[in-house]
Amino acid sequence: MPLRVLLDTSVLRAGFVSDVGASRRLLAAVLTGRITAIASTALMLEYEDVLLRPETLQRAGVPAQDALAFLDGFCAVCRPVTVRVRWRPQSPDAGDDLVIDAAVNGLADVVATFNLRDLRAPAARFGIVTEPPADTLRRIR
Repeated sequence: MPLRVLLDTSVLRAGFVSDVGASRRLLAAVLTGRITAIASTALMLEYEDVLLRPETLQRAGVPAQDALAFLDGFCAVCRPVTVRVRWRPQSPDAGDDLVIDAAVNGLADVVATFNLRDLRAPAARFGIVTEPPADTLRRIR
């Protein structure tokens, strides 16, 4: 069974704006089915908010409709997570609690993130590994 990974918004954004790097390779692994990405509705809305910011669109060099098309494709391959139980507060940053909620309810194996400081300890309470995208890629090689 493929690894169940939740991509933090920072990783999704990095993979969207750059055509190189671990975040982009992780997105490619999701889109080709090598790993299973999970996401809740709240997380998808956060992805949309971040990708549609003018600075993100400018950095990626794409119009908003292309960002939305990318999200549609990403959403199509993600396993949807219904958040039945909220585990708040868990993170020092309240905005990160939706990541923990989705990871726990979606039975994630890994949260791929650059925000280890705020997410590592809360995820570990539920037996979920939190690591940078490059480490997640090593797991699927």
